[in-house]
Amino acid sequence: MHDSEERLVDVFQDVFPDLPAGKIRSATQSSVAGWESVAGIQLMNEVEERFSIVVDYDRAAELTSFALILAYVEERLRS
Repeated sequence: MHDSEERLVDVFQDVFPDLPAGKIRSATQSSVAGWESVAGIQLMNEVEERFSIVVDYDRAAELTSFALILAYVEERLRS
């Protein structure tokens, strides 16, 4: 597992403590109870803090799954 993926799993575990570990990598906004606007903001804030990146909030609305967030984080870390 890539370091960024492992770190993002940790973020999801902190923001969504009731989400089973086995479901984190397949998590989507529609499949995770509680992933509404407040949790979404908390999730983006944690991503920014843990990865030392700035999330473009114009794109934040598109980041609706673990996979999309991971791809975005990796893109930001490369640039």
